[in-house]
Amino acid sequence: MEYQDAVRMLNTLQTNASYLEQAKRQRGDPQTQLEAMELYLARSGLQVEDLDRLNIIHVTGTKGKGSTCAFTECILRSYGLKTGFFSSPHLVQVRERIRINGQPISPDLFTKYFWRLYHRLEETKVPRAGVLDGSCVSMPPYFRFLTLMAFHVFLQEKVDLAVVEVGIGGAYDCTNIIRKPVVCGVSSLGIDHTSLLGDTVEKIAWQKGGIFKQGVPAFTVLQPEGPLAVLRDRAQQISCPLYLCPPLEALEEGGLPLTLGLEGEHQRSNAALALQLAHCWLQWQDHHDAGELKASRPGLLWQLPLAPVFQPTSNMRLGLRNTEWLGRTQVLRRGPLTWYLDGAHTPSSVQACVRWFRQALQVRERLSSGTEVRVLLFNTTGDRDSAVLLKLLQPCQFDYAVFCPNLTEVSSTGNADQQNFTVTLDQVLLRCLEHQQHWNCLNEEQASPALWSAPSPELAGPASLLLVPHPPHSSASSLVFSCISHALQWISQDRDPVFQPPSSPKSLLTHPVARSGASVLHEAAAIHVLVTGSLHLVGGVLKLLEPALSQ
Repeated sequence: MEYQDAVRMLNTLQTNASYLEQAKRQRGDPQTQLEAMELYLARSGLQVEDLDRLNIIHVTGTKGKGSTCAFTECILRSYGLKTGFFSSPHLVQVRERIRINGQPISPDLFTKYFWRLYHRLEETKVPRAGVLDGSCVSMPPYFRFLTLMAFHVFLQEKVDLAVVEVGIGGAYDCTNIIRKPVVCGVSSLGIDHTSLLGDTVEKIAWQKGGIFKQGVPAFTVLQPEGPLAVLRDRAQQISCPLYLCPPLEALEEGGLPLTLGLEGEHQRSNAALALQLAHCWLQWQDHHDAGELKASRPGLLWQLPLAPVFQPTSNMRLGLRNTEWLGRTQVLRRGPLTWYLDGAHTPSSVQACVRWFRQALQVRERLSSGTEVRVLLFNTTGDRDSAVLLKLLQPCQFDYAVFCPNLTEVSSTGNADQQNFTVTLDQVLLRCLEHQQHWNCLNEEQASPALWSAPSPELAGPASLLLVPHPPHSSASSLVFSCISHALQWISQDRDPVFQPPSSPKSLLTHPVARSGASVLHEAAAIHVLVTGSLHLVGGVLKLLEPALSQ
């Protein structure tokens, strides 16, 4: 069977929107979810002990955990090791979630392992607990299935190690069936997924600390005192040696500065954690080139021992320099257009994104002359507070704010990788309208009422402009489009040499804001577009701007 057939079948495991709402109201004991994952693992033909052979590096955190994993994987790959890397979400194709030696597994490999696992679980289905109608449980939900599949792929392909990124939280995340990782890491903590993890950073820290294991070393970056104390207590309760990472400057001292493949000052914290994780893993393997320890500076900070300060090896330097992680502080330069892509979706990560964007603009503006236009392309998902995130973005002084759902096209039926059944079309469009209202309120002392001109569902093709109010004194005009493709068409005005849509719907210019803005964008010497708020939005934009990623 073909890759797209496998992805379509995988998508049937997504929880539909109505069931998701019901499940939120009737949430059961999260510990039983972990036990259910172990049962799925057993039905798939593996035992928890089999995972020990993967020599796992297990990483959680609120922001930066994906980047930390990417740095760690690239460092260890630079040593000639065969690496596995499981991450989420995917940006363009679902196979990105399961990587070997830094590359997404091939469509053929994905298809082979998907159907092997799918048929195995079908053959071992069990009666549904507490139900008398004879129905059976055969398949785990979407993320759990992919987690199981990653374990099978890594074991069958005989990787030397696996870097495993936690999905949500830690304690009850389905990756936490891992019993004996080599080392654990906790990146920077903040507020996210509050409906699942709790509404304070301390409650979230408790969840994240759930990946700690007795006797397994763990590392974290500097955190606010409250959550750091929670992590410390969690570690002490189970005799997990937890260390605080020194800043990257301590490792650079006395040597050449480290060059990072990922932009942004905040990536230095992620790189510092990655170096400690890689160093610890290499030491565990008794590797001869794990990095020479510098003069020992033992010490405690917030009652936590500091991790060792060592001289980064040439392989470590190479790994940090070669790290790529799409959709995180990524820049695409296309003629007059510069696209700044960052999937920041929490208050602290959006603050870091704003710092990165403004610094990048300062450099670009010194090199350019002529009219410059700044455009925000934004969306959020889940329980994120978009009003808070949009307020943080205001210092960027955008000329236009554009909102759209995380749909590459009005209809996504032809692209299984981008399908999402966990929300309805009405929900995502209404969310965009809310974003626009928040933005207009931020820009107006007295917000103008929204102008609603939504097309009926059957006319959703060319009639793509849903909401385009133009407050009379707004400092930044706002527009809402029904899909990413139409938003990009309006922003780029056929000036991006790679993004060439078949034809722009005439309705893109029916509103005065869109019409006048099109003229401004068409004449501008430089257009700077920040795409942020959601990794899924960034993924949809990348799919259209970088067609090679869909191959």
